Amino acid sequence: MADDDPDDRLMTQEAFTECRLGNPLKFVADGEELMDYLQHRGDFADEGAAPRPGLILLDLNMPRKDGREALREIKADPALRGIPVVILTTSKAEEDVVRSYRDGVNSFITKPVTFTALIEVVQTLGKYWLQVVDLPGAQEGTTR
Repeated sequence: MADDDPDDRLMTQEAFTECRLGNPLKFVADGEELMDYLQHRGDFADEGAAPRPGLILLDLNMPRKDGREALREIKADPALRGIPVVILTTSKAEEDVVRSYRDGVNSFITKPVTFTALIEVVQTLGKYWLQVVDLPGAQEGTTR
């Protein structure tokens, strides 16, 4: 999950725990850190400490490199483009929705304002992305 708001990160972690999703959730604070994580640079050079994600939750509005820029980089990189990206943001702007899908996002979700609603979103994400859909396996570089 790439999100600069520590409260949003904590609430998402708590929602994953509440929904009993056993998948590990890793956090970065902006698009620069996300790209370092994905490309194993800097603090994330150890691939064991930065495993390839099966799904990226991406906020749009972050410092340094925002989610829009990170999304375009991910989808332009043949080694990364197969990772599903879900925008999870406060933006409700139609332009952000249209641009995100044009740039290759897999889903666009406006962050819920209550914890109960966030739990519902996480349950739905978990069910759909972790149970229902078939994603490429380790041979293509992604794992669940």
